[in-house]
Amino acid sequence: MWDPATYLRYGDERSRPFHDLLARIPADRPRTVVDLGCGPGQLTATLATRWPGSQVLGLDSSPEMIDKARELGAAVEFAVGDVRDWRPGPDADVVMSNAVLQWVPGHQELLGRWARELPVGAWLAVQVPGNFDAPSHRALREVAGRPAWRAELLPLLRAAPVDDPADYAALLTGAGCAVDAWETTYVHLLPAGADAAHPVLAWMEGTALRPVRAALDAARWVDFRAQLEVRLAEAYPTRQGQVYFPFRRVFVVARTGARAEENL
Repeated sequence: MWDPATYLRYGDERSRPFHDLLARIPADRPRTVVDLGCGPGQLTATLATRWPGSQVLGLDSSPEMIDKARELGAAVEFAVGDVRDWRPGPDADVVMSNAVLQWVPGHQELLGRWARELPVGAWLAVQVPGNFDAPSHRALREVAGRPAWRAELLPLLRAAPVDDPADYAALLTGAGCAVDAWETTYVHLLPAGADAAHPVLAWMEGTALRPVRAALDAARWVDFRAQLEVRLAEAYPTRQGQVYFPFRRVFVVARTGARAEENL
């Protein structure tokens, strides 16, 4: 289960890649704009502001997230649904997926299908975290690999579930798209409080630690969390009252049918 409050703990830092992705979509008057994996909806609501004449749809598999999104009262239609089952309609001119597809095994096949099924000239924009070899994830795999948890936790952890920008570019170019792909490493400056959890641990509780928390009872979770916090404090020391947290992200924006048009 997703917890909107935990996820939004670092809302400003999590929202920046969305806005950087959105800035690279030059669509003028799209008929329908779809946000796949919309979460609690605050970012989806900005799409209705960007394109006020468009129908804006937000889809997420978490009922808790959709309930939170509907509380916004935004000019957006929010619905519970699995991105794996979503199929584009004939007027889906802009489709965004921000920090979602890393949770979907085999999402490359989905991207290829969406590119083929979207109308010609539509925009497909995707961002995924590319930090699975970062110290935070190495620490998570190390602690999860200790004897007390190895059998139940290691199978839950994902090793490099996303591709590099060049791989996504090749995939979507092969589907007939014109592609803009890149990566960015943000350095988030997370304030450290003496009485609070290490900020990188708090960050991970909103995302990467969800399956771990779900697999452990309360007592074992407290023990696991304490041991992971020690490793994270070593990897990300506090300096000047804050923790410097580099975070790599991968972006791709594709326009469907554009390469075919170029060859006419």
